[in-house]
Amino acid sequence: MRDIAVFSGSAHPELAEEVCAHLGVPLSPTRVSRFANDCLEVQLRANCRERDVFLVQPLVKPVQEHLVELLLMCDAARGASAGRITVVMPHYSYARSDKKDAPRISLGGRLVADLLVAAGAGRVLAMTLHSPQVHGFFPVPVDHLHALRELSAHFRRYDLSRTTVVSPDLGNAKEAAAFARMLGAQVAAGAKQRFADDRVSISTVIGDVTGRDVIVLDDEIAKGSTVLELLDRLREQGPRTIRLACTHGLFADGALDKLGEQSDVLEIVCTNTVPVPADRHPEKLRVLSIAPALAEAVRRIHNGESVSALFDPPASD
Repeated sequence: MRDIAVFSGSAHPELAEEVCAHLGVPLSPTRVSRFANDCLEVQLRANCRERDVFLVQPLVKPVQEHLVELLLMCDAARGASAGRITVVMPHYSYARSDKKDAPRISLGGRLVADLLVAAGAGRVLAMTLHSPQVHGFFPVPVDHLHALRELSAHFRRYDLSRTTVVSPDLGNAKEAAAFARMLGAQVAAGAKQRFADDRVSISTVIGDVTGRDVIVLDDEIAKGSTVLELLDRLREQGPRTIRLACTHGLFADGALDKLGEQSDVLEIVCTNTVPVPADRHPEKLRVLSIAPALAEAVRRIHNGESVSALFDPPASD
């Protein structure tokens, strides 16, 4: 593939290397250094002039460090006369700051989108944003992928004749319904109320889960408080088996330990949009690669082909 340059920040270079392997192009080197006053400096160590430049960087912990690094990568590529700059951001953590649900709070999802564009990003490739409206925060084209095909391919290995896909809340029910259609399964959802970032209440589960094989589907699992609360409500209705699935396996503050210790949770499935601590509960954790999907999207963007034809989720009824 000619006239393309792929660079990675320090957040998840393993994913960038895998994407490049599928593309058949080398991963161009990046140098990140720090001045004595603690400021970051980024150098892209390959030619960018008039090339189609892709910068791979999920916003993971430490988020602010990786965000500034990505902004500097954009600025470096723009200063090097890149033909086009596409930010490949498998996880956009600021997407959770997507609404003003309290007085005088910041709208981080939109602000960071503006910062990326101001730094030089001309296009964004993201995966499973926290909510669909975040797509509209960017004044440049956004290709919004999802991991439902990768997840469904994994679960099709099982007998799905008595399966119910459960969304932890009504906000994620549309994605859960699309996933259920891909599996030929039923769908249910939790009635959730959030009081703080790590404190939620789920009053009941709407839908049939009694005696059924449950797949809990969420966009991300961070501290795991929502999933643990949902598990309590599910147990009250007596499911036959329980498996957990998400796109972004953040597993902060010991969440993977807490979930892995649940004896009735048979499996925890996520993708490698973010680095996953695979040394914890390897008997239950399954990490699926989204590198082939990202690579195909990059190839299609570079060649001017349709991306949505491959990655749009199934239309809802």
